[in-house]
Amino acid sequence: MQLVEILWPAFALGLLLVFIHAIFGLEIIRRGVIFTDLAIGQIAAIGMAISVAFLNGEYQTPLTLLFALSAGFIISYASKHIRYVEAFIGLLYALGISSIMLILAQSSEGMELFNKLSAADILFSSPIDVLKAFLLYGAIAVVMFLIYPKTSGMIKELIFFSSLAVTVTSSVQNAGVLVVFALLIAPAYAALVQKRWQPLWFSWIFGTVATVLALFISYRFDLPTGYTIIATIVTISLSIVLLFGKSNSD
Repeated sequence: MQLVEILWPAFALGLLLVFIHAIFGLEIIRRGVIFTDLAIGQIAAIGMAISVAFLNGEYQTPLTLLFALSAGFIISYASKHIRYVEAFIGLLYALGISSIMLILAQSSEGMELFNKLSAADILFSSPIDVLKAFLLYGAIAVVMFLIYPKTSGMIKELIFFSSLAVTVTSSVQNAGVLVVFALLIAPAYAALVQKRWQPLWFSWIFGTVATVLALFISYRFDLPTGYTIIATIVTISLSIVLLFGKSNSD
């Protein structure tokens, strides 16, 4: 019973992360801008790095949101007006990761902080973390299911990328950039190559099972939680793709 009391917030937060990221992951793959979330997450993490390195951890959320929204608006514009947008997004990601390294070079704990930004440990999340995520992701889900489908043109793009930016702002702080990328892409990729289940439902079920398994492995074998989630969910996703994702030319 004590173990359940300790770990239930981590499992609940993991399920919430799967729920919201599956919605965006399917859309990102269909749009063909795979590195969008990684670039936004990396730029958002600049705000966290500035907060930790120069402001003693203060103003972390507003700074992270500011950088995430900036990246979202830039990518929204680029996706409609710039050729070879994937190359543009890739360079934006490179700018983000190099900027973080330069900022954290000012801190004696630079590499430790960088690892936390890449893949944080959610195993001992608090009930407050779960409540905040539930309220935020619930509001974003309402926007994506009820408002987003009724819009078009630049308004639709702004809604999508700003909602993604807000989501990434929270999830990067909770889980780290690479965990966010894995949760966005791996379940959605596996869902789109299989033909039996509706993709969104498959993403939710697949992501839930893989995340719960990863959390159990992390706790049982005392492994870094973030990297365990990444390794587990990516391994299962690639296995499904290899089994069911053969191209038409094969």
